[in-house]
Amino acid sequence: MKIGALKEVSNGEQRVALTPESALQLQKLGHDCVVQKGAGVAAGFSDAQYKAAGVEVAATAAALTKACDVIVKVRPPSEAELKRLSPDKTLISFFYPGANADLMELAKSKGASVIAMDMVPRISRAQKMDALSSMANIAGYRAVIEAGNNFGRFFTGQVTAAGKVPPAKVLVVGAGVAGLAAIGTSTSLGAITYAFDVRPEVAEQVESMGAEFVFLDFSEEQADGAATGGYAAVSSPEFAAAQLAKFREIAPDMDIVITTALIPNREAPELWTADMVASMKPGSVIIDLAAEKGGNCKLTVMDERIVTDNGVIIIGYTDFPSRMAAQASTLYANNIRHMLSDLTPEKDGVIVHDMEDDVIRGATIAHAGEITFPPPPPKIQAIAAKPKEKAPEKTAEEIRADEIQAFKKQTQSQVALLAIGGALLFLVGSYAPASFMQHFIVFVLSVFVGFQVIWNVSHSLHTPLMAVTNAISSIIILGAVLQVGSTSFLVTLLAAIAVFFAGINIFGGFLVTRRMLAMFQKS
Repeated sequence: MKIGALKEVSNGEQRVALTPESALQLQKLGHDCVVQKGAGVAAGFSDAQYKAAGVEVAATAAALTKACDVIVKVRPPSEAELKRLSPDKTLISFFYPGANADLMELAKSKGASVIAMDMVPRISRAQKMDALSSMANIAGYRAVIEAGNNFGRFFTGQVTAAGKVPPAKVLVVGAGVAGLAAIGTSTSLGAITYAFDVRPEVAEQVESMGAEFVFLDFSEEQADGAATGGYAAVSSPEFAAAQLAKFREIAPDMDIVITTALIPNREAPELWTADMVASMKPGSVIIDLAAEKGGNCKLTVMDERIVTDNGVIIIGYTDFPSRMAAQASTLYANNIRHMLSDLTPEKDGVIVHDMEDDVIRGATIAHAGEITFPPPPPKIQAIAAKPKEKAPEKTAEEIRADEIQAFKKQTQSQVALLAIGGALLFLVGSYAPASFMQHFIVFVLSVFVGFQVIWNVSHSLHTPLMAVTNAISSIIILGAVLQVGSTSFLVTLLAAIAVFFAGINIFGGFLVTRRMLAMFQKS
């Protein structure tokens, strides 16, 4: 099979769907690769690099489409690009079928197979093909860089000879892929980062990245993300009102706000209203990653940078991944490569369009002269955190009953152990001499007491406790010292060895204890 990458015709689009590196990997699957002349130049990949990787360079889009069996690109195809297709060809690109019904009809009329990378189901096996997540990751990172470029101060706090600089306060609304990338970048730059999401289960992820999760004093059961393809579910009007109230409360303190709330094929929810913008400090920055679908901010203008009357900068660019074209192309080309790997199960260069496969069926929007959008729900649940089942709280009577039951069980086991130990001692005493039994009983009691002491100590304290025990138990050094002056050479030698090892126990035990306890000290 021949796989060809078209040059993007959308204004400002710099990405390319095939890189020299991904072409080498595709050739291992048995495919030949073709790229349109100049397709990768904007992303930093010259035609010479493609030729060096064994990729053929086609002069025009028409020539490439005619020569190739599979056509890959980034942006949704134009009418002209779709009209060049035929029943024996497969197109792989972003498509957004919910908003492009006319293009789907055109693809159907041509009989071509069309795979929409934005329709890859969010299941574990499909993560390597999840182009939306790949691009969202880049968008989240780039959003923070863009905010820093427009923000007139440092992200991190500093104390300099010229004065003290407070750290910037950044709020990230939405802790999906883009949000988490923005949080990670913001915290790494030293900003005080806050994050909000309608899914409280992501709070642990947010806090693990060094940000503070903004909780609402509102109780509402959220739908399982599996029902919405792994995305956050639509909130109730009451929850939305409480959310806006919280944002109004914290808006005056925020220097940078990055909104990422967007669900495919839906209008972006309004989360940052005009009065919130008016309450922000002059020089504050809002980056709206949902600008393509109307924006999360009321005042966002798509693909523009505006400054409000009170000096707040609002950026509604929709090409953040394209602004990092080299990185975005590399990740997207890898997503395409993994998709083609699934389409080529025998690694023999032959495409097998298996409509029983969850991933291929979910991403296919047109096949064999039919529109196959929307797809059925995947057999495997989408990636979504399951709500934790809360154990019912016990009453005081139930707690008391459990304690009594545990005490009885512990008492029974101790009585049984003592009875067995007493019987064994009696058995040994029936045959052993009295001098032996005196020492043996002392030994057994010391083992029992030591076991009880150690058993009731927290695991985190075992190392320092054992170190001290080693030091104290080395009281035997006194006996060894007394025997050093013996007239017998053998006794003196053994006593010297005992002094040496006991000394290691004493000094080593206290040294280890000191170092362990120092770990729990702030200074």
